[in-house]
Amino acid sequence: MKNMLSGMKSYIRKQVPVIIAGTLIAAIIIIMFWLYRQPFEMAVYLIIMEALVLAVTAAVRFYGYYRKHMQLHGQKSVMENEMITLPEPGDILEADYQELLETAAHGRAAAILEKDRSMAELNDYYTLWAHQIKTPISAMNLLLQEEGPADKKELATQLFKVEQYVDMVLQYLRTENISGDLTLKAYSLDEIIHQAVKKYARTFIQKKITLEYDEIGCNVITDEKWMVFVVEQLLSNALKYTPQGKISIYRSKELPDTLVIEDTGIGIAPEDLPRVCERGYTGYNGRSHQKSTGIGLYLCRKILTRLSHTLTITSKPGKGTKVQIGFDSMTGG
Repeated sequence: MKNMLSGMKSYIRKQVPVIIAGTLIAAIIIIMFWLYRQPFEMAVYLIIMEALVLAVTAAVRFYGYYRKHMQLHGQKSVMENEMITLPEPGDILEADYQELLETAAHGRAAAILEKDRSMAELNDYYTLWAHQIKTPISAMNLLLQEEGPADKKELATQLFKVEQYVDMVLQYLRTENISGDLTLKAYSLDEIIHQAVKKYARTFIQKKITLEYDEIGCNVITDEKWMVFVVEQLLSNALKYTPQGKISIYRSKELPDTLVIEDTGIGIAPEDLPRVCERGYTGYNGRSHQKSTGIGLYLCRKILTRLSHTLTITSKPGKGTKVQIGFDSMTGG
């Protein structure tokens, strides 16, 4: 009953122009009959007929109006969980409104689906991250439980791994809004490489891996912080899958404005190579060594794309891997 009264009040307010027009028509009939000296009984009869026709029309239209109101009211209970079904539009404006609502509803559904997908991926990554970080933490606990003084070098190694995992998850979160965190200007490529190499100097020494580095002597338009992170990730991968031999960093002679990071490691299987930059893809090497989260190269590709740089990876199993970063230009060299 409350809905009926509310609907009737709303309908009457909507019909005010019709009521005014009907009143004006009645006034015109009275004036015409008065000017032509016609009996007012006939005018009253016409006015009554007009009012009756308007009342019947209004009642029919109100029934359709109230039915649509109840249909829309009934959709509130399902609106949160599924797409609503709208009544047939009565005119072109109603059709336009329904089209706008359907477009908004589809956009909302797509946004919810994307959010759910993103949350699922984030949950999967955190689950894997928590599993991975337990390894160095457990190793540190074992070292501390041993009798006698703890092996400081080994503790430092395990702590470094923890720092790597923490840094990775922070960068993973920041890349969700990387566009607002970019400062593009000319930076020394050598300075960027020096920062990354310095971070992994201890690992080079421990694994007895030779570093061959030819000074680039060039500046590039990039973001220093993100570019350092990319070079660090590429060095980390090279060190992880190079049990012995060397890692070379140099400017490509064949390709202009290209930095190369090349190792003599175990290489990448041909079937894995096209997918190594996909989120969460570890490939055979990652599964067999139980060290890969499948995030490092994904982040490198994502960051370099935002920086308008390119990433190309070539590899031969047992021979090593070559990673090439293409810049817009290298100046000063």
